[in-house]
Amino acid sequence: MHFTPSEALAIAAFKEMDYTAVRDYHLPIELMMENAGLMLAKLVAENAGLNGRILIGAGNGNNGGGGLVAARRLAAWGYKVYLDLPVPITKELPKRQLDRALLFGAQKQKGDTQPDVWIDAYLGFSQRSPLAEEFVSVINSANTSKALRISLDLPTGIAATTNTQMFMADIVLTLAAPKLILNTLSESTRIYIADIGIPEPLYKQFGIGLPNFYNHQKRKH
Repeated sequence: MHFTPSEALAIAAFKEMDYTAVRDYHLPIELMMENAGLMLAKLVAENAGLNGRILIGAGNGNNGGGGLVAARRLAAWGYKVYLDLPVPITKELPKRQLDRALLFGAQKQKGDTQPDVWIDAYLGFSQRSPLAEEFVSVINSANTSKALRISLDLPTGIAATTNTQMFMADIVLTLAAPKLILNTLSESTRIYIADIGIPEPLYKQFGIGLPNFYNHQKRKH
């Protein structure tokens, strides 16, 4: 899938869209996080057997928080959910989501968990290179596993300007709008767009149309 500038945003423009949604439309970050996590959980449920092992990797940021929302949702639906936390979760929103996910039955990874689905919610659109060694290590493990690999928003490592490791996602659920950087991925990568609650006028303000969202009921005219 190839996105053109008329339908996708540069990372800097998407950051501004995200900020504008919070400032002008009073759309809380936590609500967008909840929406992202629910869409991710639905996508995972469509691609995982009920008895499959789901490993959700989360970092200490809002993208990690979205992954932890998905962990809570999937655990509530009866899936076996394990958490890979390469760094401590200390920020308020992701910490709150971690506590909830654990209460709902998600478990912290113990030993060498061999998942059927590996979710990359380690880093979001603010990721920088070079990646910390903790993330390089888990990416190497993910890429050599037999798991179906799914990234939330952007694959970890995609922003690297050097030939460092990147999470080799089979599926990407990108948030709110396509990003031009996704054009660097393999053509075999399936890309979906999650509706996190941003209104149509804001898309027009940033010069793109309302995307064809994953799991979205088409409007009838």
